[in-house]
Amino acid sequence: MSVVLGVLIFLGFLSIVVEDLVHINKAKTTLFFGSLVWILFYIHPPHELSPSAIQTALNENLLDIATLWLFLMAAMTFVAYVSSKGIIDAIIHKVMPHQISEKKLMLLVGLSAFVFSSFADNITATLICIGVLLGLPLAAEKRLRYIVLVVFAVNAGGVSLITGDVTTLMIFLAGKVAIVDLLLIVGPALLSVIGLAILLAWPLQGKVVFERKTITTSGRDWFISGLFLATIAATLMFNILFTIPPVLTFLFGLSLMFLVVQFLNKDELVLDYIRRIEFDTLLFFLGVLLLVGMLKELGVLMYFPKLYDLLPTLAANYLIGLLSALFDNVPLTAALLKSGVTMELFEWLSLTYAVGVGGSLLVIGSAAGVVAMSKVESLSFLRYLKFFVHLLVAYSLGFAAVLAMAWLVSSVNG
Repeated sequence: MSVVLGVLIFLGFLSIVVEDLVHINKAKTTLFFGSLVWILFYIHPPHELSPSAIQTALNENLLDIATLWLFLMAAMTFVAYVSSKGIIDAIIHKVMPHQISEKKLMLLVGLSAFVFSSFADNITATLICIGVLLGLPLAAEKRLRYIVLVVFAVNAGGVSLITGDVTTLMIFLAGKVAIVDLLLIVGPALLSVIGLAILLAWPLQGKVVFERKTITTSGRDWFISGLFLATIAATLMFNILFTIPPVLTFLFGLSLMFLVVQFLNKDELVLDYIRRIEFDTLLFFLGVLLLVGMLKELGVLMYFPKLYDLLPTLAANYLIGLLSALFDNVPLTAALLKSGVTMELFEWLSLTYAVGVGGSLLVIGSAAGVVAMSKVESLSFLRYLKFFVHLLVAYSLGFAAVLAMAWLVSSVNG
């Protein structure tokens, strides 16, 4: 049965890859395979697990999925409201010059996504950045380059903060690195984003011209936008001070938005904005996370610590980063921490960077990539894969820079 489940999981991920060929929405196929493997897990459990043990495992997976679902729902509802009111378009027309080269725009997009994801969560940062890109006058093929950069930059932006990436928090809580140590990753992560921006912008020669048009917005809409930013800030602050889960703060912020709109404009059906959410995005997440959860239950991730018996530590860390594009980096990191692998500080820093940024190499390797693929119809697994070499070079550049930074600091201290 373990072999059967493994084959079905492979077919589930394969269905994402061949979506353009079979023309079946990936949300449908991943949900089919994701629910099927768990049904078979109940019917014929490997290792003779008891029904109660299987139920506990399913409940844990569903809790993780529900948390992500609710967070996505809240963030996407905020973004739907702000976008429909023209706030994002208004900001673009106020901030952007009348004309900018595509190369400079690429760098601006990368830096903005990097900085924004350092203060907000990856999903919110991705949603807003993609919302901005969809409003720009760009050709479809060129827009894909910018979206690829956003996915990479968003993942790189939060990797040095314990609130920016779950794996960073896990390594910090395990006592492997200190907050001051994590600051050493900021420069290398930023360097990798700049490097990718240069690679992606290399063939671009045109300019982006913004048509000046009148966009009518009300003070009420700007107030709701401020509430959105306040919710993002509160999510970060409450998590640091009181360890309040981000989903709880975001749901509270969403409830405030509903009440404020009701008070300011009783005629507006504010709950209708929930219906504007692309629910295929949520179903796709559900299917993917069910598949990943089954991988964890089958114990596949427990084999990865053995890499450190076969390879030098730094080589194993680099490879683990590549593997995090295929496997969820959270259980992957948990498996490494539980295995008792011993490393020096600079090796833990390289692992922190690797598992945080490595998921960007494939579009299904991170929440940011899955959100992007769900929101942008023209972005598929294969189209994203076209930029794998660019992404691999940028990832490798940042990894090398982490080692160089750690060596430099140790030399100064020594």
